Amino acid sequence: MTPPQLVVHRDKELMAQAAAARLITKIVDAQASRGHASVVLTGGRNGNGLLAALAAAPARDAVDWSRLDLWWGDERFLPEGDPERNVTQAREALLDAVPLDPARVHAMPASDGPYGDDADTAAAAYAAELAEAAEPEDHGPVPAFDVLMLGVGPDTHVASLFPKLPAVRETERTVVGVHGAPKPPPVRISLTLPAIRAAREVWLLAAGEDKAEAAAIALSGAGEIQAPAAGAYGRGRTLWLLDAAAASRLPRALYPPASA
Repeated sequence: MTPPQLVVHRDKELMAQAAAARLITKIVDAQASRGHASVVLTGGRNGNGLLAALAAAPARDAVDWSRLDLWWGDERFLPEGDPERNVTQAREALLDAVPLDPARVHAMPASDGPYGDDADTAAAAYAAELAEAAEPEDHGPVPAFDVLMLGVGPDTHVASLFPKLPAVRETERTVVGVHGAPKPPPVRISLTLPAIRAAREVWLLAAGEDKAEAAAIALSGAGEIQAPAAGAYGRGRTLWLLDAAAASRLPRALYPPASA
């Protein structure tokens, strides 16, 4: 486990802009070293805010979008095109504005797709897609994503891994169907903690006073069953990107000595 690093920004707008700039740099560096890059997107207001900031960033053209693989950490199991689906929101915020290779945009299945309303079968199909994309050097059933982003919920959930629900306890499968989620819609698809931990870097995004308690709990030694965000970490780096409001309840010992 890599000890988390924290960066605290003045407000959510600056956090989104700085995170977008940081992501552009990571993608460009990965493409320069390996010829391609892979990123796992997150939904929610912070994830979509980052994508909107990336769309507005002049440096976005430094990315070779045709050599970027995009995956998702979770998805609401709703019909294709539903405005609540993460992929729908991502397309509106960024994806439709950049020249991506459609074959490299790996959306999670919809509830009106080939697997019908069977979220578990749809999750297994996404796991198979991940396994097919994994390279031998990844040493596992999912790619070693360059960056995997996660929004942190007020209850400490990440992706669709909610406290104490079965999905957060999963140790074998990389993708699972989630049933009975405490926020709508109740049926979802999510990467599991083992899949999340395959990433080279995991970035956790939290902005707003409503995220302050969750950040403090997750960063103060809580267990992952009670606080799933505490169990999300990368192979090489775990980065918490916060605004001042979300960082307001952190113990002083955790607060970074310098913030942007």
